[in-house]
Amino acid sequence: MPASPERGAWFASMVLGWACALLASAAAAAEAISVKPVRLSEHVWYVQGQSGVAAAANQGYTSNAGFVVTPEGVVVIDALGTPALGRALLDAIRTVSDKPIRRVIITHYHADHFYGVPAFKQAGAEVWAHKAAREYLASGEAQARLEQRRRELAPWVDQSTALPQPDRWLEGNTGFALGGLHFDLIYVGPTHAPDDLAVLVREDAALFAGDIVFTGRIPFVGNADSRRWLAAMDELLRLQPRVLVPGHGAASRDPAADLAFTRDYLRHLRTAMGRAVEDLLPFEEAYKQTDWRRYEHMPAFDAANRVNAYGTYLLMERESLQKK
Repeated sequence: MPASPERGAWFASMVLGWACALLASAAAAAEAISVKPVRLSEHVWYVQGQSGVAAAANQGYTSNAGFVVTPEGVVVIDALGTPALGRALLDAIRTVSDKPIRRVIITHYHADHFYGVPAFKQAGAEVWAHKAAREYLASGEAQARLEQRRRELAPWVDQSTALPQPDRWLEGNTGFALGGLHFDLIYVGPTHAPDDLAVLVREDAALFAGDIVFTGRIPFVGNADSRRWLAAMDELLRLQPRVLVPGHGAASRDPAADLAFTRDYLRHLRTAMGRAVEDLLPFEEAYKQTDWRRYEHMPAFDAANRVNAYGTYLLMERESLQKK
């Protein structure tokens, strides 16, 4: 039976109402995203992303970035996860300083830390990253992640978004001075990622740890080398920072205490999956038997924990074979 004109008008009105509600919701979400600089020391500032995984609701703003204001210019650490967020970070820096952006240091080439680079290149900054990122950028994995971001973060990541390349590839540890401040770039990879860099601002004893440290959410571990990751955290603590900026979560003025969450989570994964490997327990059974109660209500648990456990299970298998 054909629909009446009245029913058709009613349906069209409902669809229009839903569309307007969705647009209003999207507009509200857009208004809620704010990149606000927080001062940590005389020269050091950071911006804190939201908890959880990148999604349209948070516009991909889930990671941290920072900047250091010197008399001769600004040094930026990481560039956030979309071109729009890169521009927002640049605008945030401009509320603090009008000095030129001299350099951007990328702690590692994961999407949520470097897609904002174009805004800084346009501002004349030189981008530095560790050479271990070359393989990732040339791989199908980097392109697949970009396609996933285009689907899930449109319009903030779209077909015009590319994979920005650094201007200088670093090797091992290095450092530089600018405006009387000294920056130590410490290679701690391959841990969370092959190219992990930490950045220490010596005069302020401020350490940007990248994704070696997470607070307030489940870390992304995947197929990372958690044994080296744990060693890297010990290495960073030996630097005795007074303030530590993690890759995700709130900055810490008690690095030894606040680093414990990431360390304990990695140890929990290794212990549970290592025992399963020793007992020849299949992964699915091992996962079901593991006590996740401490973590299961935290942001990113559903998205990351099973992947982390499986990657660690495979890692423990490899480590077991190496012992024989």
